[in-house]
Amino acid sequence: MKALIEDGCVTIDGMTVTDPARRVNAGARLAVALPAPVAATPLAEAITLEILHEDGELVVIDKPAGLVVHPGPGNWSGTLVNALLHHCGASLSGIGGVLRPGIVHRLDKDTSGLMVVAKSDRAHQALAAQFADHGRTGALERAYLAVVWGMPRARHGTIDAALGRNPKNREEMAVVRAGGREAVTHFEVLDSYRIARGNPGTARTTAPEPIASLVECRLETGRTHQIRVHMTHIGHPLLGDPTYGTGFKTKIARLERLNAEAADALRTLNRQALHAAVLAFEHPITGKVMRFQSQLPNDLKTLVSALE
Repeated sequence: MKALIEDGCVTIDGMTVTDPARRVNAGARLAVALPAPVAATPLAEAITLEILHEDGELVVIDKPAGLVVHPGPGNWSGTLVNALLHHCGASLSGIGGVLRPGIVHRLDKDTSGLMVVAKSDRAHQALAAQFADHGRTGALERAYLAVVWGMPRARHGTIDAALGRNPKNREEMAVVRAGGREAVTHFEVLDSYRIARGNPGTARTTAPEPIASLVECRLETGRTHQIRVHMTHIGHPLLGDPTYGTGFKTKIARLERLNAEAADALRTLNRQALHAAVLAFEHPITGKVMRFQSQLPNDLKTLVSALE
C-alpha cells in the first residue's frame, strides 16, 4: 500500500496523494487504482551505456538525459536497470530490491551525468554508507553544472533550506518551514551571459544585464530535486526546468528577440539544464579514492555556446 501511495495510485476525495504519512479526515473517500500486473523482475535489455570504469565490484556510467534510472509506473522498460541487467547479468547487488538492483543513488530522468552502480552486496553497503555521509567525513564528492536564469548576487554561497513535499502539489518538492528534511547546497558562479537592454543597434540600449549563468553546485545533502528547488528558491531556476522554472517563460521571449540561436537551443533542450559533472568516492574494497569528470553533453554545450 505504501508503494502504491508513493506511485500516485491513491486519491483522497479525488486528489492524488503521494505521502504515506498524509492524515485522513473522517468521512474522506479513498480510491486505489491497482496497476496492471508486471513481471516481478525487470527484463534485461540491450541498451547502449557509456561506461567510464568497471571492475568486479562496481561500474561507473555517464547517464544520458532521458534515461530513467529504475522501473516504475509509466517506465517499466527501457531504464538504466534494464540496461545494467543486460550488461552485468546476475552480478548486480540485490540490496536495492527487485526493481533497483545495484542502484546506490539516482539522477532525475532528464538530468545527465555520472553515476556509480554496485555489482556486489558488499560494495553496495559501503557505497551507500558514503552517500549517507554526504562526504562530510569521507571522500565522496558530487558536483553539478547548471545553467540558471539571471545571476546570483554573490559569486558563491550556501543555500541551507529544508525541503519537503509542496503542500499545494504533492508531486513537487518545495522549501518548507516545518516538517522538511535538511538540505544544503553550495554554489559558485563560473560564468555569466549578458544581453543589452532594449533593441540592439539603437541608442536606447543600456548596460548589459545577466540573462543566465553557468553555476557549479555541490551537494552536502541529497534530497529529491534539491538543486532545482534551491536555485529557484533564491530566484534563479534552471533553464528548461518544466516544473520549477515555469515562471521565467518571459525571459525566453527576450532571448528570442536578442539571440535567436540561444532561444532555439533552449527550445530544443527539452529538459532542465543540469549535469552531474564530478563524482568521487572511495573504492569500497581497495580503499582507493576514485574521481571522475564528465564534460557537458552536446545539448548543453550548444546552449552555453549560444549564450556566450
